[in-house]
Amino acid sequence: MEPADPRNRLPSGRETPFLGLVAGVIGLAVVVSLLPLVGLVGRPDLLSAAFWTMAVLAVGCDARPFVPSGRRQTSAVFPSTCFTFAILLGWGLGPAVLVQTVAVVVSGVRLGHAPWRTAFNAAQYTCALAAAYLVLRLGPGGLFDGHQPGWTDVLAAAGATVTWFAVNYGLVSTALRLRFGGRWWPAARQGLPFELLSTGSLLLLAPVLVTAARATAALIPLVLVPLFAVYRMAYLSDEQEQLAALDPLTGLPNRKALLAEVAEQVHRHAERVARGEPGGRLALLLIDLDRFKNVNDALGHAVGDRLLVEVSARLAGVVRDRDLLARLGGDEFAIVAGGLDGVDGARELAGRVAAALIEPVSLDGLPLDVGGSIGIALYPEHGEDYATLMRHADVAMYDAKHRHDTVAVYAAESDHHSAERLGLLADLRRVLEARPAAGRPVRGGDGAVLPPRLATDPPGADTPAGGPGTDADPDPGGPAAGRWWLPRRRPRPAPAQPDELLNRILTGADPVRRHRDHPALPGSSPVGPVRGGTPGPTGREAGLPARAAADAPAAGAGGPAGGTGETGEITMYYQPQVAIATGEVVGVEALLRWWHPRRGMVDPEELIRVAEQSAVMRLLTYRVVDDVVEQLAKWSAAGITLRASLNVSVRDLHTDEIVDRIADRLAHCGVRPERLQLEITEGALMADPRRVLATITRLHQLGVAISLDDFGTGYSSLQHLRRLPLAEVKVDRSFVLGMADDADDAAIVRSTIELAGALGLRVVAEGVEDERTWRLLHAAGCDAAQGWFYARPMPAEELAAWLARYRPLSPVPSPDAEIPRRHAR
Repeated sequence: MEPADPRNRLPSGRETPFLGLVAGVIGLAVVVSLLPLVGLVGRPDLLSAAFWTMAVLAVGCDARPFVPSGRRQTSAVFPSTCFTFAILLGWGLGPAVLVQTVAVVVSGVRLGHAPWRTAFNAAQYTCALAAAYLVLRLGPGGLFDGHQPGWTDVLAAAGATVTWFAVNYGLVSTALRLRFGGRWWPAARQGLPFELLSTGSLLLLAPVLVTAARATAALIPLVLVPLFAVYRMAYLSDEQEQLAALDPLTGLPNRKALLAEVAEQVHRHAERVARGEPGGRLALLLIDLDRFKNVNDALGHAVGDRLLVEVSARLAGVVRDRDLLARLGGDEFAIVAGGLDGVDGARELAGRVAAALIEPVSLDGLPLDVGGSIGIALYPEHGEDYATLMRHADVAMYDAKHRHDTVAVYAAESDHHSAERLGLLADLRRVLEARPAAGRPVRGGDGAVLPPRLATDPPGADTPAGGPGTDADPDPGGPAAGRWWLPRRRPRPAPAQPDELLNRILTGADPVRRHRDHPALPGSSPVGPVRGGTPGPTGREAGLPARAAADAPAAGAGGPAGGTGETGEITMYYQPQVAIATGEVVGVEALLRWWHPRRGMVDPEELIRVAEQSAVMRLLTYRVVDDVVEQLAKWSAAGITLRASLNVSVRDLHTDEIVDRIADRLAHCGVRPERLQLEITEGALMADPRRVLATITRLHQLGVAISLDDFGTGYSSLQHLRRLPLAEVKVDRSFVLGMADDADDAAIVRSTIELAGALGLRVVAEGVEDERTWRLLHAAGCDAAQGWFYARPMPAEELAAWLARYRPLSPVPSPDAEIPRRHAR
C-alpha cells in the first residue's frame, strides 16, 4: 500500500516559517489578482471563440495531468500551463488567473489534494503569472492587440517565460524545503532538468498558440498534437527511469531504488520521532544466500537465475505491503521495514525471512537447499543515512555468516572496518613504509656496525645463554635436530671477541663465566627464578594482571625508543622460554608491539586483525622477519645463542614468498636456520591445508623449525601432528592458567604432553603465572614454559640485562605438585 503523500498533511504549529510562507503567498496572490479580476466585467474580447477554446482546453487537460511515479518531490505535468500562459500573452493577467485557478481546483480534486494545498497551488500560479505579466509590460504591448509581433515582443515573451518558471519553481522548492527540511532541496535540484524540459516546452508553445489564435480559433485544437508529444515524452522519460530502478531478472527494485527509499523513510521516521509518535524505528535487513555459488558452479547460471526468481517470490510473500524488497545484485537482497518500535520487530521480520528460506527450492525435481544470512541495522541507533545503515547491515550479515548463525544485529565490536580502524591501518602502512629497505648492516649492542666475521655465528659456537654445561642449539647434522632435551655434546668455548663491550656482555650473559667470576650472590632466593633482580614466588609484578601485563610496554617506558612522528614506532619484544627441568633459557618468542603517539600501545590482537585482511599484512610480516633475524645476528655476535620463535598469519602461509624472504634474511645476516622457528595456528592449517603444507614443508627443508601454536583451541584433527613436519607443540594459555584448580584443564594439558612426547615433539606451555603451575608442569613432564612467572615480554636490550641477572633453577618435588584429577562421572 502506497503511503499517503506527506504534503497533504496539515503542518503543525511548530512549523511557523512554512505556515508564514503559505499565508504570505496566498495573501500576495489575492492582492495582485484582485483588480485584474474585477476588471474582467464588461470586457467584450472575453466572448471570443479563441478565448473560450483555450479556457475549455486548459481545464479539460488538467482533469488528467501526468504525475510521474515516485516523483512526489516535483510538480506533475499540467497542460493548462500552455493555455493559461497564452491567455496571459493575449488577454492579460485577469483572464489568465481566472482560468488557471479553475484548472488548479479541477486537478486538485482529481489528485486528492487537501484544500489548503490546492489554495497554495492556485496562489503560486497566480504569483508566477503576475511576475510574468510585469515583464510583458516592459515590452511594446500585447501579442493579440492587432500589431505585427517584432523582436522586442519575442524578447519580452522569452523574459516572461523565464520569470514565470523561476517564480513558480522557486516558490514550490522553498515551500517544500521549509516543510520537510533539507531532504527536499537536493531532490528539487535533481528534478530541475525534468521540469525545464516538460514545463519549459509548454510555456514555449504559448506564443505560437496565441499567434495562431489571431488567425482563427480553429487552429487552437491543433496544439493538442504537440501537447500529446510533451505528455508522451514525459511518460517515456518516467518509464525509462522506472526501468533503471528495477532488477531485470526478478522485477524487484534495485540498489538505486533502495537508496531513494531509505533516504525517504529516514526523514519520515525522523519526523515521527520528533512528533513523539510510536513506530519511529526503521530497519534495513541485508540478506545473503548461502550455498548459492555451489548451485551456479554445479548446475549453471540459468538454474541459478531461476533459483533467484523463486527466492524473490518467497521473500515478497513475507514482507508487508508497506515494506520495500530489493535485489542488490548476485544473491543479495535487502528489505526496508518502517514503523517499528525496536529491534524485536526487525528480528521478527528476519525470522519470517529465514523460515521462508529454510524450505528447499525444487527446480526440475531437484530440491536445492539455500538458506541465508541476515544482517540488521536499525535507524537511528546504527546510522542516520543510507551509506551508514547499509555498511552496518553488511557488517552484521557477515558477522552472522562467520558465526554460522542466521540473524545478527549490528554491533560495534564486530565492525572490523570502521573509520577508526581504517585510520589505524593507514598509520600502520605509513610506519612500515617509512622504514629503510631491508639489507641494512648488522649492528652490535653498542650500535657499531659489526664486521662480517662477527655478523655470523662462528663455527662450533654452541655455548648456550641459559644455563651451564648445556647446548641450546641442536646439532643440525644429526637426526635429532631440534630436540634440545636429548643428550648434549660437550660445549666448545666461544672465540674471544676483540670488542671489550662484547666481552662484558658475554660475561654477564654466560652463567658459567658469571659464576666463575662471581661465585655467589648474597640474598639469592631458593624459590623461583629472579626477574629483574627481584625474587618472588608468584611470578607477577606489581599486581598487574597476567594478560594485561603480557601486552603492556616495558615498565617505566612511555613508548619505545625513537618512537617519534605521527605514527609511532614498531618494535619487537621478546619473552624467554625456559626448560622446566634445568631452568635454562632455551629460546624466546618474538612479540610485536606498536606504540602509537595518540592511541598509546595498540593491542596486538587488534593490530593483527586490522592488518590481516589487507596487503599491509605482508609488509608487517617482512618487518617482523627482518627485525627478528637481525636481532639473532646481534645476539650471535655477542655470544648469546638463542632460538627465536615468531608468529605468521594465514595469508603468509598461502604463498612461497615467506620462505624466500626468510631464506634471504638468514643468508644475508649469517644466521643458521635452526635459530629461527615459526609458530602457526590450527586455524591457519584449516584455512587451506594443501597450500599451507607445501609452505611449511619448504620451511622445514630450509631448516626452520615449525611450532603448532594454541594447540587444542582450533578445529584441526590429530592427524596434523602426524603428517606435518612439526618440532614443537604449544599448549594454549587458556588451559595452563586453570590447570592448578580445574581438573579438566589439567587433563587436557597432561594428555597433550603425553601425546606430543610419544610423537617426539617438545611441548611448551604458555601462560605460566605462578609457582604451583610451574611445579605441576614439571610433574606432568612438560619440556619448557613461558609466562610471567619467569619474565614478561621485554625489548632486546632489556633481555640482555635480564639474562645477565638470571639464575637457572630446577623445581624441587613438592606435595602440592600433584596434578588435579577429575572424578569419574
